[in-house]
Amino acid sequence: MRKVRMSAIVATTVAAAAVVTGCSAGATASPAPAAPARPTQQQIADLFPQWNAALATGDPQRVADLYAPDAVLLPTVSNQVRRTRAEIVDYFAKFLKDKPQGVIEDEIVDVLDADTAVNTGVYEFTLAKDGKAQLVRARYTYVYELRDGKWLIVNHHSSAMPEG
Repeated sequence: MRKVRMSAIVATTVAAAAVVTGCSAGATASPAPAAPARPTQQQIADLFPQWNAALATGDPQRVADLYAPDAVLLPTVSNQVRRTRAEIVDYFAKFLKDKPQGVIEDEIVDVLDADTAVNTGVYEFTLAKDGKAQLVRARYTYVYELRDGKWLIVNHHSSAMPEG
């Protein structure tokens, strides 16, 4: 009987050692997933030319495609806060009639994490109002989120410069 008992203890010890060895071997065999790569400041800065190119198409739907479904737009030349895609499309349908094209004068890009970034600064728009070119300088803030592999605007605030 004593012999059986020793065999059971040895068998249990060997089994436990195999489990521990297997667990530690498995842990080292599959490394922890790497954290997602943060975008560069330049990658975020490059989102403005894409937005500006969408303006140049004259298609408000195409511009709205750059905004998240739950985005908020505080536009330059409207007092209405735009909270839905339909409201954003409505704004751009009116704004695009003046054939706006923007140029960034000063920008600050902050990459907050792998999925969130902010671009803020000053831009100038050339508008074709009543057949004449008109310049509008404004402050802006774009907040971007990476959603389903695509950078989308989740918040866009633009306001005309108060001192001209």
